[in-house]
Amino acid sequence: MTLIPDPTGGGPVLEEAARELEAAIHDARVAFDCIALGELDRAHTSAVTARVAIDAAMTAIRAALAQPPAGPEDLGISPHMPDYLS
Repeated sequence: MTLIPDPTGGGPVLEEAARELEAAIHDARVAFDCIALGELDRAHTSAVTARVAIDAAMTAIRAALAQPPAGPEDLGISPHMPDYLS
């Protein structure tokens, strides 16, 4: 089992990217196993689905990068906190 770090604070866009990457890992492992078993058609299908999942993750990450940076309220920091305490 693979554990992908929880993208805490990244919002739903990065959560989706993490899910897609986990799916890509699974599909790549299936493709690897199918090659070892000589099931080349199934290996090809799994490799293609892994690639599609990676493309979806890249799209989600690009969307996250395009978002404005989180403000103090998004980070749990009070905007009224003195600078020397943050």
